[in-house]
Amino acid sequence: MTDVGEVLTRVHREEWARVVATLARRLGDLDVAEEMAAEAFATAVERWPADGVPPNPGAWLTTTAHRRAIDRLRREVRREEWHREALMLADTPEPLGAIDDDRLRLVFTCCHPALAMEARIALTLRMVGGLTVPEIARAFLVQEAAMGRRITRAKEKIRAARIPYGVPLREDLPARVTGVLAVLYLIFNEGYLASDPGKEAVRGDLTAEAIRLTRLVRALLPADGEVAGLLALMLLTEARRAARVSASGELVALGEQDRGAWDRDLIAEGHALVRARLATGQPPGRYQVLAAINAVHTDARDVRDTDWSQIVALYNQLVRLDPSPIVRLNRAIAVAELDGPEVALAQVDGLPLEGYHAYHATRAELLRRLGRSDESRAAYDRAIELAGNTAETAYLIRRRDQLARP
Repeated sequence: MTDVGEVLTRVHREEWARVVATLARRLGDLDVAEEMAAEAFATAVERWPADGVPPNPGAWLTTTAHRRAIDRLRREVRREEWHREALMLADTPEPLGAIDDDRLRLVFTCCHPALAMEARIALTLRMVGGLTVPEIARAFLVQEAAMGRRITRAKEKIRAARIPYGVPLREDLPARVTGVLAVLYLIFNEGYLASDPGKEAVRGDLTAEAIRLTRLVRALLPADGEVAGLLALMLLTEARRAARVSASGELVALGEQDRGAWDRDLIAEGHALVRARLATGQPPGRYQVLAAINAVHTDARDVRDTDWSQIVALYNQLVRLDPSPIVRLNRAIAVAELDGPEVALAQVDGLPLEGYHAYHATRAELLRRLGRSDESRAAYDRAIELAGNTAETAYLIRRRDQLARP
């Protein structure tokens, strides 16, 4: 068998300069050429052991590097097009207003209160957040075609009604912040558990950008409890990122994570935000309650120390604020730890979430605990069929295959 490391060492020694020179002529930038060549070598390290060394390694590296450069250029062009389209919606140029950051300014600009909330969120995710229509559709649990039509109708309404899309001033921010927070939350969620199987299972670039922008919103609106709540929620979730995917690329369930790998600085900051909001005595909003739930989870040094009664009580509060099927599904997961899987399954069955993979994954786990292996296997199969995240799919497959067969 050919030694891949030996071949790469030889190619690097003998052909590195030629590969870089060829790319530099094509791309017109030596620095980019060197960067793309390095990425191509990294790709070869991953793929050649399985695929075999190509007949012409140097040509393979050059072609791979060139394709990567083209992909990067296309991404940059698309990003610029989204930003230009957002800016072109403004009828007249206006002062920068209260917001210095370019991207956050676009988010606030696109979250115009004249649009229905779902339409403004979807439009902003597409034009500024950079999410694809399929990713946005999965976030809203609707069909891709339906989401495409929703975004198109929002654009048409803007043009037909000549809605003034000016940059908001400070006094305009409170009327738009609800939509802005929803956009940032969904961007974070797409990074936390990417729905596209063609992308990394966890996208740190999206979670980091969502946190950065939420920090800026908090600086603009320091008294807004939901802004602080969303920031706390993101920090407490991001703190667990290093423990969420195993070395083999499989999702690690919360109860099985190495809590020593959690980021204690982020947890401390998130807890401080939650405590500060509780100290105000003001009724909490949705993001504040979600942050409090995550604070209980991250406060437990061992999963056995989790205060499930407090988590269920917080979910009871959340259901009053947001009685959506997904919230009720998540509440049932906590109920299973407190009152048992049979009680939880009765609450899960009948929820209108047939197209949502987490619904079937939850049923599979509850049925498993009740010893109903055949039904559990069928639920796992459906969850695997619907799941897009590669790490989550790997986890579900392993759990299904562990079930005893009759």
